[in-house]
Amino acid sequence: MSTATTPPADAAAPVRHPDAPAPGELLGAHYEYCFGCGGGQPHGLHLEARAGEGVSLTAEFTVTAAHQGAPGLAHGGVLATALDETLGSLNWLLRVIAVTGRLETDFVRPVPVDTVLFLEAEVTAVAGRKIYSRATGRIGGPEGPVAVRAEALFIEVKVDHFIDNGRPEEIQAAMADPDQVRRARAFEVNP
Repeated sequence: MSTATTPPADAAAPVRHPDAPAPGELLGAHYEYCFGCGGGQPHGLHLEARAGEGVSLTAEFTVTAAHQGAPGLAHGGVLATALDETLGSLNWLLRVIAVTGRLETDFVRPVPVDTVLFLEAEVTAVAGRKIYSRATGRIGGPEGPVAVRAEALFIEVKVDHFIDNGRPEEIQAAMADPDQVRRARAFEVNP
């Protein structure tokens, strides 16, 4: 673990936002064409995350043939993407918009194609705009063998980050999508 993913001594404990999704609630995709969670990506992960207690969640995705690196095994980059998506989904529970600043991943064992990767994640601390979190991925379910672990640092940003840096046609399409607008408005409580 590096100092970049270690919270400073004066970091605060995370606090679940009062309007966060209820424990057990499916979070849904934040954007239809997101490779991690969007349904509009034919070879995406289609990761499904559910709110947990406190500032935690669980998520799952099925490793398909489109996700392999070595024959019959998930590509390490796909596993890192699943961890990143899961950790990023925690921000729904804080009701903040944040982007990955650092992601440190440990690959413990191979993940075969046609298996489910079960992920558990939690925010460990918050310091200003920095959000510290960790996740574990297990093969087959919550009691399965650990396959991957990660620690991450997310940085809170304003929606302008995406408007200023994204391609205009995708930004305009997202802003025209009523579901996307509803999701974006959910964060307006944190100006």
